[in-house]
Amino acid sequence: MTRSPTQFVLAARVLHWLMAAMIVAMLFIGVGMVASVSERHEWLLRIHKPLGMAILLLAVVRLAVRLRHAPPPLPDDLPAIQKLAALASHWLLYALMLIIPLVGWAMLSAGGYPVMLSESLRLPPIFPTNAIAFAMLRHAHAWLAILLLLTFLAHLGAALYHGLIRRDGVLSSMLWSWRK
Repeated sequence: MTRSPTQFVLAARVLHWLMAAMIVAMLFIGVGMVASVSERHEWLLRIHKPLGMAILLLAVVRLAVRLRHAPPPLPDDLPAIQKLAALASHWLLYALMLIIPLVGWAMLSAGGYPVMLSESLRLPPIFPTNAIAFAMLRHAHAWLAILLLLTFLAHLGAALYHGLIRRDGVLSSMLWSWRK
């Protein structure tokens, strides 16, 4: 089965929308964790860790799909600065999807906290226990999450601009076509 040259491959589209939902959920969970000192904090933490690792693994798969299957070209009449912004923001999103979970894992390792993905599945530490490193990584994790949120909002704004204002096919390249 061949794909339209104006559409992302199916794997890229599925991963995009799955990860978009996971990242939005993760951002809300992260905010909920830092805003709560109730019993919900532990519950959110038990969701946050495996979800972060799932995002990391899927980001690796997604990057492999992206490198194997070039995305459809942007419209020829799109200004060069917008093409550059699109390219830079996409690679920033990929970098953040990889870096943020790794920083979180390193942060927990530095704090001496186990990274439990389930009741019995524990990840090994990737950083030596160090209180100063823990504090620095905790701040980095939070600031990178804020950068992810801002980049995500810019990405969403650009998608809506292409879909609702320009109507140039950029948004539809990531959607499903129900026509045969």
